[in-house]
This record gives sequence, C-alpha cells and structure tokens, in this order.
Amino acid sequence: MSRLRTISQATTFGVKVTVESRYVKEHSQPRASHYVFAYHIRIENHGPEQVQLRARHWYITDANGEVREVEGEGVVGQKPHLGPGQAFEYTSGASLPTQRGMMRGSYRMVRNDGTFFDAEIAPFVLELPYSLN
Repeated sequence: MSRLRTISQATTFGVKVTVESRYVKEHSQPRASHYVFAYHIRIENHGPEQVQLRARHWYITDANGEVREVEGEGVVGQKPHLGPGQAFEYTSGASLPTQRGMMRGSYRMVRNDGTFFDAEIAPFVLELPYSLN
C-alpha cells in the first residue's frame, strides 16, 4: 500500500515544514520485523529573507520505545537555499523493527547574516495502513 498516511506541519521563524508519511510494503519484510516507511517533506520560506538548510537532526522512536537519533549535513545530499516565497521538496525513508513508530526533529537553518535557528519538524506517525495479523 502506498497511500500517504500522516501529515504534520510546523512553522519556525517563517520556515514551514510539512511532512507526509507512508508505509512502503514492497520494501518491507514483516516476518523479519523490518518495516519501511517513506516520508515526503516540503520546506517553505514564508519569511522576509533567504535561508539555507545546513543540517538535519531526527529522533526516530519505534513502538518499543527505542529511540534512534540521526544527525547529518543537508538533506538528500543537498543544502538548499530558499529565498522568500520559495520551497524545496524531497522524499526519504526510515525503517523500524515495529509496525508503528514516530519521527520528529529539526533543520539547522542559517540566515544571510550568519545567524542560525532550528526549524521544527513536528512529530509524525509511521504506521501500517492496516494490520498484518
């Protein structure tokens, strides 16, 4: 099943982050407790000045309460610049050992004057659209 499942939104200093997630059945192996989820992200700059996404910081929590922290530069190999009114979209994924989990995080953004801020990525659910049992 590939329909989008969960939507979350957050706006920080004019940077709006919208996330839609879905279960990726064709890459999952339920018998091996391996569940794959994709998430599509749209980052919009509603602020008055250009910003650049420099880094990402994720917290990925499975249904057992285990938390995995992921940090890195940019997203999908890019560090996009967003002028006022511009947007950037990408799709990525995560795998869990459980049928349900949650992700949340932030993007480290920098303004033209060199000041940084963290744009919130509101929590969103990773879950199967139906029960496999």
